[in-house]
Amino acid sequence: MFPPAAPYLVGREKIREFSRAVFATSPLSTDVAAARAAGYDDLVAPPTFPVVIQEHTLQQLLAEPDSGIDFGRVVHGDQRFTFTRPIIAGDELTATLTVASVKSLGGHSMVTAESSIVDAAGEHVVTAISTLVVRGDE
Repeated sequence: MFPPAAPYLVGREKIREFSRAVFATSPLSTDVAAARAAGYDDLVAPPTFPVVIQEHTLQQLLAEPDSGIDFGRVVHGDQRFTFTRPIIAGDELTATLTVASVKSLGGHSMVTAESSIVDAAGEHVVTAISTLVVRGDE
């Protein structure tokens, strides 16, 4: 387990920018009035938004000299999210990375990393699970 990454304050414009980038069309992610009418305090991030926060924890792993991970040989193999609740603009989120497994497969390594993301009160919001495929020597 790595130490928690620095807290990330989720902003409205970041949610809107991310929504445009991933072609998310829900008005809950772009229109504050629509989000509030649906019972949320502010904009709701698209379901893949936690990857933005998880990236900070993955940087810790990639920077670890003992990991043996050469980023130039990494391919993103899988991404999953397990939510307790949606991410809302104004959330201050902190992520902590755990390496869940490392497997060898045909000369390649598969590293599964789980980032547990909590709010400012320490309550679980989402767990982001990434599998990175590290290509072996050619």
